[in-house]
Amino acid sequence: MTEVVLYHHAQGLTDGVKAFADELRRAGHTVHLPDLYEGNTFATLDEGLEYAKKTGFGVVNERGVSAGEALPEALVYAGFSLGVMPAQQLAQTRPGAKGALFFYSCLPVSEFGEAWPEGVPVQIHGMDEDPFFTEEGGDLDAARALVASTDQAELFLYPGKDHLFADSSLPAYDETAAKLLMQRSLAFLEAIR
Repeated sequence: MTEVVLYHHAQGLTDGVKAFADELRRAGHTVHLPDLYEGNTFATLDEGLEYAKKTGFGVVNERGVSAGEALPEALVYAGFSLGVMPAQQLAQTRPGAKGALFFYSCLPVSEFGEAWPEGVPVQIHGMDEDPFFTEEGGDLDAARALVASTDQAELFLYPGKDHLFADSSLPAYDETAAKLLMQRSLAFLEAIR
């Protein structure tokens, strides 16, 4: 099966992120779950973002990149929101990437290179009214540009306004959307092998 490194979102390595990783494991995948926050979790997105800001977004991202670089090269890089930063950087710059899964976020490809790497499939998932994801000039625009630049990319939009909708431990959890996101993610991983 596939080996995945999965990066948590700005609220930290929550029980919902761990449960998501466990579901991938039950499907037979190996999942690495680096803790970019050194054991800290936060009750709200604002508190988590404040921690990342105080720590330094660059420091948090470097923790993720270092954790990924310590693993074998043949990985799928996956991230939730804030965790998309190291996932996307490694998917675009580290040789041997098998694929990428971006949940609730996507950066412009130009952040890490001139083009999306050949032979690296990617899925991007977000809600169609999530203000973090759909703000003008933001993640949704970057996701659409990525999809337009390669036939290896897919964008999935779910109805709703919540940001961290696949984290079962948070109030934003949307069971219907989360189940569909998981089905699509598992199909993606199954196809990689």
